[in-house]
Amino acid sequence: MKLSTVAWTAAATAGAAAAGGAATDPESRWYRALRKPDWQPPPVAFPVVWTALYTDLAVASAVALDQNDGDTVADRRREVRAYRGALAANLVLNASWSWFFWRSRRPWLAAAEAAVLTVSSADLVRRTYRLRRGAGVALAPYALWCGFATVLSTAIARLNPAGPNQR
Repeated sequence: MKLSTVAWTAAATAGAAAAGGAATDPESRWYRALRKPDWQPPPVAFPVVWTALYTDLAVASAVALDQNDGDTVADRRREVRAYRGALAANLVLNASWSWFFWRSRRPWLAAAEAAVLTVSSADLVRRTYRLRRGAGVALAPYALWCGFATVLSTAIARLNPAGPNQR
């Protein structure tokens, strides 16, 4: 794994984390007033889990992007270009959830977006696995957590039917 590749994936991942974090406000009156399912993890779990998952995403992606086994140069370039596009789209989706949920205060829209993020994350795991099996296996928890986030977002939306503009 090249240092330049790790630097690129780490910077891209950190950028997405910062963009999502800029919209996140778990201390807001709006969020505190929302009903949440009993099984929601404690607030401290989210930054811990997401930090680990972003690190995993950056490293697994760097490992996959630097894999050179068995491909022709043209195939490799095409696959790397497609992977980078899939990673960029996934990171945009990841950061967008926070803006839909926290800033727009639209839990149903955030839940739908989380479902799209989950599909994108599963696709990224598949792409990573094709390039480097171990990295793909290591990235699987990211897709699983995105699936959990979809279920949690949907549960919050269902428990709060007052509408998207609840303040």
